[in-house]
Amino acid sequence: MALILDTGPLYASLDRRDGDHQACRRLIEATAEPLIVPAPVLVEVDYWIHERLHPGVLVALLDDIADGAYVVEDLLPLDYRRVRELCDRYADADVGFVDAAVLAVVERLNEPKLATLDRRHFGLLRPRHVDALRLLPE
Repeated sequence: MALILDTGPLYASLDRRDGDHQACRRLIEATAEPLIVPAPVLVEVDYWIHERLHPGVLVALLDDIADGAYVVEDLLPLDYRRVRELCDRYADADVGFVDAAVLAVVERLNEPKLATLDRRHFGLLRPRHVDALRLLPE
């Protein structure tokens, strides 16, 4: 088992001014499971860091990745087919590439839970492997 991180919790854990900072920091620090970051999430986190924080935060995050605190999970060819299916199926709900990619990774790794602050999208998405994902922090 692992804790897969969507953009929201990862970013919030880095930004002390974020209203979800404490809950996300506790979630990440308290887990004994590997922390998995789907590769597309890093692009969104990079964007928000550059919009709201300073480049040193990104450098520190990259150091943490290099030191093994987080495992970056690249998309596999089969994931892109699932991402396409999800983007098509949920087009009216504005589900984009990153959310679809996160769900594809969650499904491939057979995880019943996801660390996300995006309850609107992930509450709507129906994974293949469970009836509904357990969304953290609760």
